[in-house]
Amino acid sequence: MTVEFIKKSLNEKQRAEENNKVKAVVENTLKEIELKGDSYVRELSEKFDEYSPSSFRLSEDEISKLVDEVSDNDKEDIKFAQKQVRSFAEAQLKSLSEIEVETQPGVILGHKNIPVQSVGCYVPAGKFPMVASAHMSVVTASVAGVPRIIATTPPYQGKPNAAVVTAMKMGGAHEIYVLGGMQGVGAMAIGTETIEPVDMIVGPGNAYVAEAKRQLFGKVGIDLFAGPTETMIICDDTVDAEICATDLLGQAEHGYNSPAIMITNSRDLATETIKEIDRLLKILPTRDTAGVSWKDYGEIILCESYDEMLMKANEIASEHVQVMTDRDEWFLKNMTSYGALFLGARTNVANGDKVIGTNHTLPTKKAGRYTGGLWVGKFIKTHTYQKITTDEAATKIAEYGSRLSYLEGFIGHAEQCNVRARRFGGVNVEYGKPISKLKDQ
Repeated sequence: MTVEFIKKSLNEKQRAEENNKVKAVVENTLKEIELKGDSYVRELSEKFDEYSPSSFRLSEDEISKLVDEVSDNDKEDIKFAQKQVRSFAEAQLKSLSEIEVETQPGVILGHKNIPVQSVGCYVPAGKFPMVASAHMSVVTASVAGVPRIIATTPPYQGKPNAAVVTAMKMGGAHEIYVLGGMQGVGAMAIGTETIEPVDMIVGPGNAYVAEAKRQLFGKVGIDLFAGPTETMIICDDTVDAEICATDLLGQAEHGYNSPAIMITNSRDLATETIKEIDRLLKILPTRDTAGVSWKDYGEIILCESYDEMLMKANEIASEHVQVMTDRDEWFLKNMTSYGALFLGARTNVANGDKVIGTNHTLPTKKAGRYTGGLWVGKFIKTHTYQKITTDEAATKIAEYGSRLSYLEGFIGHAEQCNVRARRFGGVNVEYGKPISKLKDQ
């Protein structure tokens, strides 16, 4: 089997050089936020967004005025989209069960599902006001029962974006800030004089936001590495070039470094799609962004068979995977590495981005190999517990625990077990010795 690249993107070395520059900038920025707090956050907001209000946190009065700016029709659309996201998240939540079982007489084991206690939701708005990102993070956290949800978004054209703030408020955010990029994510995670730090950061963003989340992981939890948008189309000659080109450019317009990949077994479709992209770039209002992204990060890969298309798709592990073939269900069954699947020509990635109900915060940079996207379960911690209700069970478990601890050389561990055997079972155990050896004498 041979794979032919009809169009290639930047090579890995060029991408790595770009990534290394981002890493260095983010590392220094986070250190400065930790050292200087609010003053440095304000300095960055002035530098990148030319925005310096008296307070980055919006008051309830400010929020109300912004909500009033949004038309009733737009509010209804936001309400509809949030209902879809909420309904699916509620269905997912019902799949998470708490358990308690008696594994043997007197031994009770269980787990509880506890919401993360505070979450920071980042909602992009610098280039485009990502209203839908508020649904995906704030609404889902609300369904999970997170008691403190804060949300931040960059200023859009020099001021808070009314639609984004409205979506945050309608979604259930308890605190709303107008802070963008690294400074917004860093302030929520590290904390400043005026922003109490959170336990977890979620939400998509540009390369700097994604790298900030990567570097902050450990100090706080994160949903996943959701960097610049990626899209992949798996298609055969059951679909036409117009749909393929439209779907590729529809995601390429996100930014200058948004990979858009087409995998097909039809050479004719590949060549016609390139022609159609050239045509659409002449009329697409966002062509200045989409065109650069397509030039540098667009790829068309020609395969000989469906098996080869599947293999290549799993290897790339793209964030969004649109499948338009004569065997969509076969790909659903066999795909193992991706962010989300969009099956058939009737649906598309924009549906998932804006309204259909599945979450659009998805793994990028091959992270789909080991994680799925943001969902209600990401906001839930599953904690185990145990209890022993009888003296007989306490003694039996202590005997095994004593021997196994001693086997590993953990005498202090063994004594934790031994003292229970003495106390609840009347076993005469010499200090620092395993119960089994005493019983064998």
